Amino acid sequence: MSRLVNVSNRVALPGARADGGLAIGLLAAMHAAGGLWFGWNGRTYPDGAEPPDAEDLQRGNVSFRTISLAETMFGQYYNGFSNGTLWPLFHYFLDSFHYQEEQYEAYRAVNALFAQELLPLLRPDDLVWVHDYHLIPLAAQLRARQVSAPIGFFLHIPFPHFEVLRALPVHRDIMSALLAYDVVGFQTEVDRQAFMDAARALFGRNCVVAADVIVHAGRRVRAGVFPIGVDADAIRRSVERNKASPAVLNMSQGLQDRRLIIGVDRLDYSKGLLERFDAYQRFLEDFPQHQGAVTYLQIAPLGRQNVRAYARIRAALEQSAGRTNGRFANVDWTPIRYLNRNFPHPTLLGFLRLAQVCLLTPLRDGMNLVAKEFIAAQDPANPGMLVLSDRAGAASELTDALLVNPYDIRSIARALKQALDMPLTERRARHEKLYQTLQEHNVHTWWRSFLAALQQARQESRSSRPSEARGSAADRHSNTRP
Repeated sequence: MSRLVNVSNRVALPGARADGGLAIGLLAAMHAAGGLWFGWNGRTYPDGAEPPDAEDLQRGNVSFRTISLAETMFGQYYNGFSNGTLWPLFHYFLDSFHYQEEQYEAYRAVNALFAQELLPLLRPDDLVWVHDYHLIPLAAQLRARQVSAPIGFFLHIPFPHFEVLRALPVHRDIMSALLAYDVVGFQTEVDRQAFMDAARALFGRNCVVAADVIVHAGRRVRAGVFPIGVDADAIRRSVERNKASPAVLNMSQGLQDRRLIIGVDRLDYSKGLLERFDAYQRFLEDFPQHQGAVTYLQIAPLGRQNVRAYARIRAALEQSAGRTNGRFANVDWTPIRYLNRNFPHPTLLGFLRLAQVCLLTPLRDGMNLVAKEFIAAQDPANPGMLVLSDRAGAASELTDALLVNPYDIRSIARALKQALDMPLTERRARHEKLYQTLQEHNVHTWWRSFLAALQQARQESRSSRPSEARGSAADRHSNTRP
């Protein structure tokens, strides 16, 4: 049986908090399939110093290997190209996008280092699964080192339309790097189609030889949709175990019988938090009967603090929350509780269970697993309602939520009222359909379907059929660079 080798920028080591969707999803895959998880350990060392030795850890059927990165290289790779270039570009925030050649070179260098350190650990029968935008060039680096094992890539964030992608000076290199994989996975069909269109634009229409297959440089690449999910049953069990925990009880008592609207998002300009705060203020203005009767809790843990854009959004949110509280609060009611901290995952699930409404309005999001966790955490006998941005990947699955345009402040305010006023019978009916969707597209379906595609790639020929190879070569010679 093939061993699974997962590669990601960060590794969720045993005993460490696994907060993000990537970490939680990969932990589920690793515990079920076993294998090796390789990546950065979260530490840097001074430039010019001797690199620390890689660290190894074994827990059950899972091996962990982590490495450190030099300070300057890490800053240029992570805060620079990964989160100052690719993140805003892939989320359509061109006003926050910038490109510096030295940051791109650091990005390539870190991927080369990952390949160098991973190479001696690989076995001939391995399945290699690479995750997210930090490591797009890794397959090309491994191929250059003669690795022929199947290598898959999953993009956890959106993939942009070609007219946005081409703002990146090295967009052709990025696309070529993606086509060094055997399987490239996306959260939604919209993302996959954007990828296929970019391949056509750069390498000719004939490079797409089937609905989901691209042939480029003699390699067949399957582009698939594999929406990441949650383990809904495990979430329900966790909620039951922790519903009487001190943190959850304190939250419940602090509400003083008021209804709870909750949002849980990493502090990020892509999450639509400023627009969300404005919408909540509009809700209080337009529907004064709810003043004093609801509390909005926004949990926004800090992330990427070294990127200036995140410092600006933090200051703007603090000012917005202050204005709303200053205008509407009274001695026993604070309209917005805004917390820049994280909580253990079971505690967050307990908070989600208490809420009558979950308000998630990202301006663009790959999936948004909080939306799915909220549904799983609810009491099916008296469930709350999800108000969700139609720009989140989850919106394509969770069609029985209240879907809103995240830029439409008044529409969000009306959706809040609709959610709070919705009859129990309708809430139950919607929740039943939403929960069924979670069961059909859970986290285990996600990783099993991706690994099945990667196994299939192993069974297929490593080279394209002669007609396809000739067509691909002709297309490459006949196209000009955009």
